[in-house]
Amino acid sequence: MSVKQTVPFAGTQEQADQLQQIIAQLRDEPGSLMPIMQKAQEIYGYLPIQVQTMISEGTGHPLEEIYGVATFYSMFNLTPKGKYRISVCLGTACYVKGAGDIFAKLQELLGIAGGECTADGKFSLDACRCVGACGLAPVMMINDDVYGRLTVDELEGILKKYQ
Repeated sequence: MSVKQTVPFAGTQEQADQLQQIIAQLRDEPGSLMPIMQKAQEIYGYLPIQVQTMISEGTGHPLEEIYGVATFYSMFNLTPKGKYRISVCLGTACYVKGAGDIFAKLQELLGIAGGECTADGKFSLDACRCVGACGLAPVMMINDDVYGRLTVDELEGILKKYQ
């Protein structure tokens, strides 16, 4: 269906310096791994292997442990999120009203699968279970903008607003 799109890691020296400063401040405190990882994600927006390696080297925690924490907790992202984060509700009400078709069409239009980011870093696509707007089913959100009672035919026009 789609070829895995990846955005190359583009961390800056300023970001690396920020992370090293956080690690130096927190590394000796008990239970500091999670706060360090949270700060790292704030700095970079996600936790690619390069950032996980910096954390491992700076804290002495094995890379496997850091990866395990990053993949266990849903708050951590291993892939970048786009400037425009698209979430399609696949909860029961939305799914029954055609959200699966909406999600499939977005994958086609963007050329990415769920959980991926376009190569230009503009859009990322994720499924979610409920946004609390069941009366507007099917629903998608682009950042904080909510689109309800969607049809597949509306998607191209909506995406053009963000181009």
